[in-house]
Amino acid sequence: MQKMHDFMRSLFWRAGTPARRRVVLLAWGLVWMGVGPTAQAQTATAGPLKVAAAANLKFVLADIETQYRQQTGQSVQFNFGASVQLARQIQQGLPVQLFISADEEQVAWLQQNGLTQDSGQRYAIGRLALIGLQAHPLAKSASPEAALRALAPADKLALANPQLAPYGLAAQQVLHKTGVWPRLQKQLVLGENIGQATQYVLTGAAPLGFTAYALTLAPETAGQFKVWPVPPDWHAPLNQRMVLLKGASPQAQAFRDYLLGPQAKALFVKHGYALPQ
Repeated sequence: MQKMHDFMRSLFWRAGTPARRRVVLLAWGLVWMGVGPTAQAQTATAGPLKVAAAANLKFVLADIETQYRQQTGQSVQFNFGASVQLARQIQQGLPVQLFISADEEQVAWLQQNGLTQDSGQRYAIGRLALIGLQAHPLAKSASPEAALRALAPADKLALANPQLAPYGLAAQQVLHKTGVWPRLQKQLVLGENIGQATQYVLTGAAPLGFTAYALTLAPETAGQFKVWPVPPDWHAPLNQRMVLLKGASPQAQAFRDYLLGPQAKALFVKHGYALPQ
């Protein structure tokens, strides 16, 4: 991690113009979305409430946590990452009390392993987007399919690892749906989570990439991307579920209930999510 820190710092000073430096700083911030539990692996009962959450929730949960802390005085500390990785870390003893996944499969897997209080609750339905930097010629494409078909053979396409992240799996389904998988499968650059995939586009490592639509609406990324929302029928629904883990405290239950309440729901909608019926 220190090597990454040093690399990004040197990249910042080589970036030249203030605009380029802002892009580097934003990319630097997104790198930390995938940081594992090392700094946050404390006892589940000490200090702030510990929660594991999918990387696509970075910005909406920041807003929800601020609102919740102002109203209750209880702070929440999030460990963001790819849902599959987080579920495996929980099985291995990651001390969190609530798991907010980007899918339902990982919650079911934890339940089958006897690690949850129940089957959990569906809290949101995610949306996928294809993104490209505004300055790139591909930004003129009229649709996500047109942009994918215009990608040059030497260029890369960024997405989260389909084996680790539900949004990456949805992106893979889109490539099959649009018929470009045979041509583009060898041009993929995979991020450990949706934040890292977004970083690849920000830094120019890939002119196109798939990300969570919610991440394109955040003030930190506003105006950086050309955004093509992906039609929801191009992939399996991104039903997102959360679950309390065995031994969760009343504080964890209270935050779970807050996430299902009207104030949190309004913030999920503001950040581009649909609500389950």
